[in-house]
Amino acid sequence: FTTIFTNSMLPSLVPREDTGKISGSGFALGYWGGVLALAIMFPLFVENANGVTLLGNPPLLGLDGATREGTRLVGPFVAMWFIIGMIPFFLWVREKPADVQIEGNTRDALRQLWKTLKSLPKRHSMFAFLTSSLFYRDALNGLYGFGALYAKGVLGWEIMMIGVFGVISAITAAIFAYFGGILDKKFGPKPVLIGTILALITVCVIVVSMTRESLFGFAFAPDSQMPDIIFFICGGIIGAAGGMLQASSRTMMVRHADPERPTEAFGLYALSGKATAFLAPALIALVSEISGNQRIGITPLILLFGISLVLLVWVKPQGDHGE
Repeated sequence: FTTIFTNSMLPSLVPREDTGKISGSGFALGYWGGVLALAIMFPLFVENANGVTLLGNPPLLGLDGATREGTRLVGPFVAMWFIIGMIPFFLWVREKPADVQIEGNTRDALRQLWKTLKSLPKRHSMFAFLTSSLFYRDALNGLYGFGALYAKGVLGWEIMMIGVFGVISAITAAIFAYFGGILDKKFGPKPVLIGTILALITVCVIVVSMTRESLFGFAFAPDSQMPDIIFFICGGIIGAAGGMLQASSRTMMVRHADPERPTEAFGLYALSGKATAFLAPALIALVSEISGNQRIGITPLILLFGISLVLLVWVKPQGDHGE
């Protein structure tokens, strides 16, 4: 909910041509913050079944490892991390002053929202983008959630390997979100969106086609570590493409938003991301149940990414307001 308001401030903070770079930098810093949080929690606080951390020591601050107090500290730590992260925002970010005093009530706001929703089919580019983002964000979230299940069920990974996989994904997301912002500034968000979706489709095809014994029907050597290496690479690509996709999606939304009502546009963007959040998990569960194969269960994500790619054909690079 908070991101609706922070995202809507982006057009007023920098010139239009710099929104891509700033959006990418913002996501990159967010991911680096996540990596730093993991680097603090895992070695120092989060304990295993034996009550010790990754460094082999009890949790800091005198926390009781036997009752998993270190692990239970994650919730308060995340809350504190949010507070620390928002301090610079409240201290130094300045809102653009409103030119007029807006008056009205909830009924007026709902009436304006309904008017905007009715106008969407006439705003072909924005409608196509919101619908496209609905599918690719749902598919991306499904891929994020499915990664750990695939690693455990198909490759037989333990929790430590899955944790390393997550850290690699977060690091590549941080690096490539920033790099994607540079590409966004140079070429615009649409080519970045297309490229990242194609990369994610490729990852899905590889994951569907790989088992512990083979890839695309070509057998691995007995006890080969190649499946693990390939999936680590896939995790890096998922993180990189996901970071770039999120950053350029925000830039594309800026280009479609009414400059006078950016919060309304980002509210619709948030709504489209939540409206069918059940779709990818439901399709994965359904196909996995029908096929009896957890690996085949990821095939619906290829379809969702494909639909989103087709819908981008109708998205104008500069939005509905111009080329």
